Amino acid sequence: MPPFASLWAGCAALLACLSAARALYFHIGETEKKCFIEEIPDETMVIGKYRTQLWDKQTGSFLTSTPGLGMHVEIKDPDTKIVLSRQYGSEGRFTFTSHTPGEHQICLHSNSTKMALFAGGKLRVHLDIQVGEHTNNYPEIAAKDKLTELQLRVRQLLDQVDQIQKEQNYQRYREERFRMTSESTNQRVLWWSITQTIILLITGVWQMRHLKSFFEAKKLV
Repeated sequence: MPPFASLWAGCAALLACLSAARALYFHIGETEKKCFIEEIPDETMVIGKYRTQLWDKQTGSFLTSTPGLGMHVEIKDPDTKIVLSRQYGSEGRFTFTSHTPGEHQICLHSNSTKMALFAGGKLRVHLDIQVGEHTNNYPEIAAKDKLTELQLRVRQLLDQVDQIQKEQNYQRYREERFRMTSESTNQRVLWWSITQTIILLITGVWQMRHLKSFFEAKKLV
């Protein structure tokens, strides 16, 4: 394979990884909280969408909608500062922009106190999180700015390159923090080894002096 073809294949694979959907579903009980960790670069927009399905004991399946049920969404940045804390309905959409790179905590829990709603025991929550350029609605952008298909594709590629740059900056930030932690640990280990050596030397000198005094007292030397 030619070098340029190999490079293009690598870039295509990377872009495919970045475009992967981050969708999942999970089960929770009444007022139970579920939290997820999302590593996000700084100055990056994040959009989350969710919908809930209540377990119906009579039909033995999840209902398509759960009117009257609400969800509380709370998001904390790497410094544990609250970025978003808001009450939503049975379906909702939340948006925030990261200002600190690192692990953001996204927590959801039901705000219902009606035991009748949870008589079946569980609630299914479908969650879809979109980060970076995936938050852009490109058909809407194309219609608003009157972009051709080629111009829209170029816009998408520019947004993807910008997101890749942010990811690279975040990885460099992580490497720098890891290097600082490693250097700090190595320095502490070094000082601990030096301290142990000094303590052993002092103990040895003290033992020698003590033995010498003992032998002199017994008139053995």
